Amino acid sequence: MKIGVLTSGGDAPGMNAAIRAVVRAGNLYGHEIYGIKDGYSGMINDDVVLLNHQSVSGMLSKGGTFLGTARSSEFLLEEVRIKAVENMKNRGIEALIAIGGDGTYRGAMDLTKMGLKTIGLPGTIDNDIPGTDFTIGFHTAVETIVDAIDKLRDTSTSHQRCSIVEVMGRHCGDLALFSGICGGAEFIVTPEHPMNKEQIISQLKKHRAEGRRHAIIVITENILNVHEFAEEITEKSGFASRATVLGYIQRGGSPCPEDRILGSRMGTYAVELLNDDIYGVCVGIRDSRMVHLPFSNVVGQKRPKNEIYSLVKKVS
Repeated sequence: MKIGVLTSGGDAPGMNAAIRAVVRAGNLYGHEIYGIKDGYSGMINDDVVLLNHQSVSGMLSKGGTFLGTARSSEFLLEEVRIKAVENMKNRGIEALIAIGGDGTYRGAMDLTKMGLKTIGLPGTIDNDIPGTDFTIGFHTAVETIVDAIDKLRDTSTSHQRCSIVEVMGRHCGDLALFSGICGGAEFIVTPEHPMNKEQIISQLKKHRAEGRRHAIIVITENILNVHEFAEEITEKSGFASRATVLGYIQRGGSPCPEDRILGSRMGTYAVELLNDDIYGVCVGIRDSRMVHLPFSNVVGQKRPKNEIYSLVKKVS
């Protein structure tokens, strides 16, 4: 069959590995694979290219997504989706593999209802998709954050500072959780593990009295103004404090081995599902095994609190 593949929403390291796997597994099974440029916008604008073995050569180690990505608000309109589906049908494309987050899944679910055989792959550094232990890009983002924490610890110790590190994650604290544990943070603040400013400042005073030369606080974005909090810590704790917002640097870089393998496994699995005429589902990994769930079981659902939170009080 003819299968389309696209990436939508925020880019994530490992997306190229997933595209590569879709192309090579698809070709192995005799399918034609078409790359759709810039997410759902490419479906609307009929911006599609045929992909082959050579097209994805060297893509395994590249960050971002060579197909491009976008957030297409107009895709929410039914008449726009009808146009997009017609474009696919005119090309003979009867199936679609969409790589992205919750918004991507919503679009894919709508397309399934309109007759396009669609499968979703979880591509987002936030790790905020239900139905999977990990999303493509998460592990690489954690490595980037930990590297930044290690560097900040050096300068924090030199200047006897408390460094606040704001990381991405939207409404999911997994990036802060994993990187905070790996980076030896004194405090980890997430939506699932809310902060008590007075308790943190009190603990910092104790650390200062004990002669500690530094402290690291890792916090998920959008919880508070980290620069104002740093000023408050400076005024009340005895530590000078600085806030660092890592921002989009967390999305970039060559994917780590875990994300290369995860993207490859998920891309291949998606093609195999289509071989078995299974669609209207999203792919995940649970206990190291590939799984799939209907979109309706995942879209709009809240991801369960990560069990690793039980470690936070023990190690931080």
